[in-house]
Amino acid sequence: MKSLLFLVLISICWADHQSNNYTLGHDRVIHIQAENGPRLLVEAEQAKVFSHRGGNVTLPCKFYRDPTAFGSGIHKIRIKWTKLTSDYLREVDVFVSMGYHQKTYGGYQGRVFLKGGSENDASLVITGLTLEDYGRYKCEVIEGLEDDTAVVALDLQGVVFPYFPRLGRYNLNFHEAQQACLEQDAVIASFDQLYDAWRGGLDWCNAGWLSDGSVQYPITKPREPCGGQNTVPGVRNYGFWDKDKSRYDVFCFTSNFNGRFYYLIHPTKLTYDEAVQACLNDGAQIAKVGQIFAAWKLLGYDRCDAGWLADGSVRYPISRPRRRCSPTEAAVRFVGFPDKKHKLYGVYCFRAYN
Repeated sequence: MKSLLFLVLISICWADHQSNNYTLGHDRVIHIQAENGPRLLVEAEQAKVFSHRGGNVTLPCKFYRDPTAFGSGIHKIRIKWTKLTSDYLREVDVFVSMGYHQKTYGGYQGRVFLKGGSENDASLVITGLTLEDYGRYKCEVIEGLEDDTAVVALDLQGVVFPYFPRLGRYNLNFHEAQQACLEQDAVIASFDQLYDAWRGGLDWCNAGWLSDGSVQYPITKPREPCGGQNTVPGVRNYGFWDKDKSRYDVFCFTSNFNGRFYYLIHPTKLTYDEAVQACLNDGAQIAKVGQIFAAWKLLGYDRCDAGWLADGSVRYPISRPRRRCSPTEAAVRFVGFPDKKHKLYGVYCFRAYN
């Protein structure tokens, strides 16, 4: 019995001697088994960070290494940031660092750098955020044969809006849908963005493309023409369709803008061409659909005057529902695509800040 107890004590002492302790926070300690366990650990302190277009953000990432396995040579560590795509089969290179050597890729050039708060800090700073920066990013740390990763989601404050062109509903293939959003100061929305908009009350009975190539639409008030009256609320999924041949509407996403959106006070109503020129004369440009939605949703812009927009549509934003001005709900009201040469309306302009 005594010999058995002695063997147990030896085993406990040997295991304690082989393990290393790594402090991850003020009160958290992780024990890394040097014999069989991971010798490199990568962690993101936050799974999701929030910002807005034009802002700056830090994607958190730290690594913890076993000094007995690697020695003290911090210069051997390679840090790589990539952006994950919707199909999860392809990654977009963002930033790579190894010692003093660093490289930035694509549209991130001049906008990203390592925070470098400590020698184990791999956090990435992104400045001048764009709508395209939204998504999931992977932080990968490599040392020798060891590597580990962490994923951080970047979410942007903004608004999702349904869109179709002058040609009418269900006239856009996937590629045309992407371009339509870009032309309205927006990008094609992701499923997560549409889902969040649905949770916020978005109800739209026309199916539209999303960034992953699926076709879906959000229903908060089930009814017969929209999937059936006895169905539950939710985001209806048509599935994945041919990106070249299938035609639907599109859901776009936009965020804060750096400029002034306003209704132009003008002595007379205007044709479309006159509206474009009136904004130019005022040192601005005729506003886009994404800008009227951003002003309405993010700034609470409210105006009960129908006005031309750049795509030839006429709309007006109501944040405070009232009689004769969207009495039942806050919304960007859609008048239509009137005849550009003969119909007269006001105009919404946008002046960008330098």
